[in-house]
Amino acid sequence: MAARLKDKYQTEVRNKLSEAFEIKNLHAIPRLEKIVVNMGVQGAVESKSKVETAARDLGTVTGQKPTIRNAKKSIAGFKLREGMPIGCAVTLRQDRMWEFADRLISIVLPRIRDFRGVKDKLDGRGNFTLGISEQSIFPEIPFDRIEFQQGMDITFVTTAQTDEQGYMLLKELGMPFIDRSKKA
Repeated sequence: MAARLKDKYQTEVRNKLSEAFEIKNLHAIPRLEKIVVNMGVQGAVESKSKVETAARDLGTVTGQKPTIRNAKKSIAGFKLREGMPIGCAVTLRQDRMWEFADRLISIVLPRIRDFRGVKDKLDGRGNFTLGISEQSIFPEIPFDRIEFQQGMDITFVTTAQTDEQGYMLLKELGMPFIDRSKKA
């Protein structure tokens, strides 16, 4: 089964981007390359099991086994030693990436209370990072199994050359950006 969002990109979005930016080469049209989901675990220094719990939740949400991220250097003020597990991350590509993006845009983001859209701040190279404050908004995680609230960063990495191209790509895919015309 092909992903809905992938089909939408191939049939509609790619053509709109090609026309809007006057790109003739099919391979030069901006596309979604990968999605990186990163979770820095608060309290990982005190309890190694928190990292394992966060990794389990992240694996449930993404459908892929996360890699455990270790501290690169020691920081005495935080009681952190080099090599200690402090977070976890997943890099999604191809069909898993499209499925995750579709679920995030159509199911997860609308579940956020008082949700009015996401800020349209891209990184200067057409990539977009979205911070989520808790994992409980994902329907895959049952409320009774949540041991502690944990946030995550979701980065959409695109092949866009500019923020304008990246913005249009994500907007056409359905990313609910705050309307630029309503900003004061």
